[in-house]
Amino acid sequence: MAKRTPATTALLGLLVAPTAMAQQSPASTTPQDPTAPPPTENKPGDPATGAPATMQTITVSGSRPSEDFQVTRGSINRLGAGNLMDVPQSVVVINRALMQSQGVTTLDQAVRNAPGVTIGSAEGGNIGTNINLNGFSARTDIYLDGMRDRGQYYRDVFALEQVEVLMGPSSMLFGRGSTGGVINQVMKKPFLKQATELSLSATTNGLVRTTADVNVPFEETNAARVSMMFQAGKASTLDQTNVLDFGIAPSVKLGIGTPTEITLSAILQHKKDQVAYGVPNLNGFPLNAPRNTAWGFNSDYTAQDVVALNATVDHKFNLNLSLRNQTEFVWVNTAVQETSGGFVGSLAPNGSFVAAPAAWPGGPVQSGLPLSSLYVRQLSRDRNINDITLENQTELTAKFNTGSIGHTLLAGVDLNYESYTNKAFSRTGTCNGTALPTGSVGCVPAGFTTGGDTPANVPSVPGNYASSQAWGAGIYANDTIQVMPWLKLVGGVRWDVYTAQIGNSINSANTPGNTAVPYYTQTDTYTSVRAGIILEPTPEQSYYFSYSTSFNPSLEQLTSTTGTTALPPETNAGFEIGAKYELLKGNLSLNGALFRIVKNNARTTNPDGTFSPTGQIQVQGARIGFAGRILPEWQIFGGYAYLDGRILNGTAANTTGNVPLNTPRDSGNIWTTYTIKDTYEIGGGMFYMGARYANNQNTVTVPAYTRFDLTAAYKQPKYDVRLNVYNLFDTMYYEGVIASDGGRAVPGAGITAMLTLNYRL
Repeated sequence: MAKRTPATTALLGLLVAPTAMAQQSPASTTPQDPTAPPPTENKPGDPATGAPATMQTITVSGSRPSEDFQVTRGSINRLGAGNLMDVPQSVVVINRALMQSQGVTTLDQAVRNAPGVTIGSAEGGNIGTNINLNGFSARTDIYLDGMRDRGQYYRDVFALEQVEVLMGPSSMLFGRGSTGGVINQVMKKPFLKQATELSLSATTNGLVRTTADVNVPFEETNAARVSMMFQAGKASTLDQTNVLDFGIAPSVKLGIGTPTEITLSAILQHKKDQVAYGVPNLNGFPLNAPRNTAWGFNSDYTAQDVVALNATVDHKFNLNLSLRNQTEFVWVNTAVQETSGGFVGSLAPNGSFVAAPAAWPGGPVQSGLPLSSLYVRQLSRDRNINDITLENQTELTAKFNTGSIGHTLLAGVDLNYESYTNKAFSRTGTCNGTALPTGSVGCVPAGFTTGGDTPANVPSVPGNYASSQAWGAGIYANDTIQVMPWLKLVGGVRWDVYTAQIGNSINSANTPGNTAVPYYTQTDTYTSVRAGIILEPTPEQSYYFSYSTSFNPSLEQLTSTTGTTALPPETNAGFEIGAKYELLKGNLSLNGALFRIVKNNARTTNPDGTFSPTGQIQVQGARIGFAGRILPEWQIFGGYAYLDGRILNGTAANTTGNVPLNTPRDSGNIWTTYTIKDTYEIGGGMFYMGARYANNQNTVTVPAYTRFDLTAAYKQPKYDVRLNVYNLFDTMYYEGVIASDGGRAVPGAGITAMLTLNYRL
C-alpha cells in the first residue's frame, strides 16, 4: 500500500485552534423577517420535524428551511452528561434528518457517516449487521436504547430516531466488549402532539418501500406511537438480492412531563431476503467479475423474525435525584439456505474443479487472466440460529455538592441472560460428475450468473448443533465532578462477572486430538475503569483527555467451537485527547481527537486450530467531525479518520507486523444540502474508503474507492418529494469485507435512483 502523510499535523492544529470563531455568527445570516411567523418549537420526536427526542431547541435568525443534521445532546443516560461537549470521548450522532436526506434504510448505511467505521458481512456463524469500529469488531456492541442488541439480524431504521456512535473502549459504561466503541440505536418515542407521516419510495432496481409513523396523544400526559415498514423487490443492482420485509414498532409513553414516566415499546420484524455473500479472491484481489454476478441459486434465502420488547420506568424524586429501570427482551430466529462463491479455479480435462494456486502464473494483475476460462466452486451457508437476550438495568442519578465542588453521580446494576443455538446444515454436490468436498454444492462459470434452483439430487444434511448460554452481572458507578466552572473531572469503575457455557453435538465422545469440544464452561471477572479531564474555558469550547478500558471474554459471542484450554479475556485500553467547538453561535459543531487503542491477550490461531492468548493489536490515529449550518440555508455533515493499525504480535500464519483486516488507513465523508426559498433543496456528498485487507495475513487487498451521491427535494408544508441518486458515476467498489475463505468482498450497488414521497397529516 502506498505511503500516506499522517493526519496528526492537521489534527494538532484543530486541537489548539483559536476560540474567536466560537463567537462568530454566519457571515451572511439574513435578518429576521418581521412578517414571518415566530419560530416553532420542535416537539421531541415530532415526525413532521424529524427532531430527535433528545435534541435541544435551537433558535437562529432567519428561516429554518429544513431540519438540522446537528445534534448537541445524546440519549445514553450512563454517559453522565446529556451535553456532548461534556463527554470526554468522540461521539458521532446520525439523526433522522440526515438519514432522510440520504435515503438511508439500513443501519450499516447510517453508520457509514462515522469515519473509522467499516462493514463486514455474512460470515461463518455470524450473520446480520456486522460492523467494525476503529479496526475492531463491534458484532456484539450494538445497542437499542442503551440495552445490548446482540441478535444476528439485518437492522432497518424505520423505527429509529437517530444512531449514536461512541468511539473507544467503554466497558465501564456498557460491560464486556466495546473495544472500538459502541453503536446505540435510539427508537422513536411518543410525544404530546398529533402527527402522522407516510412515505412511499421506489428505486430503479425495482424495490418498492413504504413506511408510516403515527403519533396519538391521549388524556393529558400520555401518548402512543406506531411506526411501520413494508418493502419488496430487488434491493441492489447485484443479482439475487430480492427482499420481502415488513415490520411494526408500537410504543406507549405514560406520564409525559410528570415525575414518573413509563415507556413500553416493541419492534416486530420479518425479513425474507437474498443476501450478497461476496466475491472470492484471486491473486490477492477480489475476482474481477462483472459487478452484478452472483454464484448462488434463485431459491436461496435468509429468513429472519425479530421480537424486541422494552419497558422503561423513569422516576424523578426531585431535580437532583432520579431512578431509572429498564428491561429488555430480544428474540431473533434466522433460517438460512444460501450459496456463495467460495473458491476460484478452472476445469481439468475430465471436468473436475481445480482450485487456482495462491499466486496464479503471470503475477497479481488479473487483467491477463481470461475470465471465460475460470470457474467458481459454490459453498453452502445453511444454518438455523436462535438468539435470546434478557437484560435488566437499574440506574440512580444524583446531583449534589461537597463544599464548592459539584457532583453528578451515576450508579447502576446490570443483570443479563443470553442463549444461542445454531443448527448447521450442508449441501454437497458434484462438478461435472466429480465429487466435491463436503459443503461444496457445485461449480459454475465465474463470469455470469447462472441462476436456477439447488439441484434436486443435492440434499441438505444436518451437521453440528451448537448451543450455549451465558449469565452476566455488572455493578458500576461514575462521577462527573465540577471542580471549577471551567474544569470537570470524570471517573468511573465497574465490576463484571460473566459465565458462559457452550456445547457441540459433534465429537460428543470428546475424542483426543479433536479440537471441537462437546461441552465447556468458563467464568470471567473484570474491573473496568474510565477517567477523564475536561477543560471548558467557555461554553462554546471543550478540551479533554480520557483513559478507558474494556474486556472481551473468550466465549463472548457464544460461538466458539475450537480449543479446550481456558483463555483469559482480551483486555483493551484506550487513550484519547480531543477538542470540541460550537461555532457560529452554536449552529456548527466541530470536533477532533487523537487516540490509541491497544488490545492485549488477543486470541491467535494455532496451526491445529486451537487458540492462544498471545496476540497484541494496536490501532492509533486521528479523527475530525463537523455538523451544522454554515448559513441558515446551507448545512453540512461529515468527517475524516486516520487509522494506523498494526498486529504487534500474532502467531497465525506470520501475521506479526501486519495491518488488521478491514482497517483502512484513511476514510472520510461529507454531506451537504442547500435550500432555496424554503422550497427547493439540492445537495449531495462523497464517501471515501481507503484500501484495506480482507484477512490478517494481508494477502488479499480490497481497493480504495470514492462514491458520490446526489439529492434534490421539493418541499411543501404537507408533503415533500425527494430524489436520491446513489453511486452517481457507477463506480465499481466493495462495501463489505469478509475474512472467511481466505478473504472475500461484497460489491456495492451500481448507479441507482430512488424517488420518495413523504406526506404529513
